[in-house]
Amino acid sequence: MNTSRKIAIVVGALYLIVNFVTGPPGLVLENSILDAPDYLINVSANETRWIMSKLLLSLMAVGIAGIGLVIYPILKQHNESIAIVYVGSRIIEGVIIIVGQISGLSLLTLSQEFVKAGAPDASYFQTLGELLLAAPDWGSHVMGIVFCLGALMLYYVLYRSKLIPRWLSAFCFSGPILHLPGVLLTLFGLLEPLSRINLLLQVPLFLSEFALAVWLIVKGFNPSAIASGSAKREM
Repeated sequence: MNTSRKIAIVVGALYLIVNFVTGPPGLVLENSILDAPDYLINVSANETRWIMSKLLLSLMAVGIAGIGLVIYPILKQHNESIAIVYVGSRIIEGVIIIVGQISGLSLLTLSQEFVKAGAPDASYFQTLGELLLAAPDWGSHVMGIVFCLGALMLYYVLYRSKLIPRWLSAFCFSGPILHLPGVLLTLFGLLEPLSRINLLLQVPLFLSEFALAVWLIVKGFNPSAIASGSAKREM
């Protein structure tokens, strides 16, 4: 098995891990605890589930950064500048997520102290809790913008280079193009993060990344495009 084939399989596997194994389960666990109005008590009462959600989302962050780092050698053969920017965008995404999970673990500590103290000053604890929740919330907005811009650059290179079929690249474009308006509307408070419209705007993103992952694992990159990219680098 050649290097490009191995890279394709690893990238495809990372997409599946990020989108189906770590991210969604982590968010479901997190939201199941935060949805209650007394979340300061809930976080402490569900310590294991809370830590598990932080672990899953941290693994998602590692996977996101890993996609950029692993695919870089392939992309740089066709457009090194975009390849570097794309890797940077994925690392930024990962860092933002990790910072959010650290904030989440700090919320666990606050929740434990809140329960121990018997809530002598609920407003004080509530204010700190809201601040700790705000960090990952704002971070998710920034991350969403960075992701969409990075994804558009990735699909541009894939489309121009024909590393994957152009119909698949075109389908993948629909993901960030539809997701970006939802991110911006959420950022300005015009749309709820888990609203039906927002979730519908994310459907093409999940479908396209799933299709891309399966294609990379089963078919890999176009050998002629790989050869063409290698020839360009040698010139």
